[in-house]
Amino acid sequence: MTEPFLLAKGITKRFGALTALSNVDLEIRRGEVLALLGDNGAGKSTFIKVLAGAHAPSDGQLLVEGHPVSFNSPKDAAAAGIATIFQELALSENLSIAENVFLGREMKRSVFGVPFLKRAEMKKRVGDLLVELDAHISDPSAAVGSLSGGQRQAVAICRALNLNAKMVIMDEPTAALAVAETRKVLELTRRLATRGCAVVLISHNISDVFEVADRMVVFRRGRKVAERLRDQTTPEEIVAFITGAHADVRALEKTR
Repeated sequence: MTEPFLLAKGITKRFGALTALSNVDLEIRRGEVLALLGDNGAGKSTFIKVLAGAHAPSDGQLLVEGHPVSFNSPKDAAAAGIATIFQELALSENLSIAENVFLGREMKRSVFGVPFLKRAEMKKRVGDLLVELDAHISDPSAAVGSLSGGQRQAVAICRALNLNAKMVIMDEPTAALAVAETRKVLELTRRLATRGCAVVLISHNISDVFEVADRMVVFRRGRKVAERLRDQTTPEEIVAFITGAHADVRALEKTR
């Protein structure tokens, strides 16, 4: 097996007397969709914030491509190739698709010392990304405010790819989407993995997870309690891990 893109070893996060994460070990691999599952408060959000550079771990170590890293901010994580697409997306509705994708990283040229945007080049780059993702958006000049929820997810994914992301974290990407839109976002998620990205999917929708994920990890009360390949488990077993009804979880919680 090839070296994982990211390796988490003994990740613990404390907020005062509260331990939100306890000794989490996890591999995240290129070309794979890894689903993080668990009830509210299980530790999923804290863990992805550690990966995204929003929280520094209290203990433990992260390795990216075999090298120890220490993230002091999301900018540090982005520089290491990690992009996070949060549920809110943080897109500017009054700007075009291309402007959103390049926001803060615009392509420029200088004429007599005066900077001008390379609008045609940015539009072409975004158009190429949309075609690669099969996003069914014909005009990169369209305002984001005119797009559907699934199309906005595609724009957010394009922005991550334009940052040369090697790992993309997707936080509840299908929440509040209709069936057809959900299907498209799941296809985009798989396409990301196919192009070699490591994809981390956070979702409460078990059917979505079983459709798109290669591997599943369950968090409960700040601990990793299960890890399963999709073809070696069932939705019923995963739900039992999440709720604590599984015998393995009961045995683990008795040892605390």
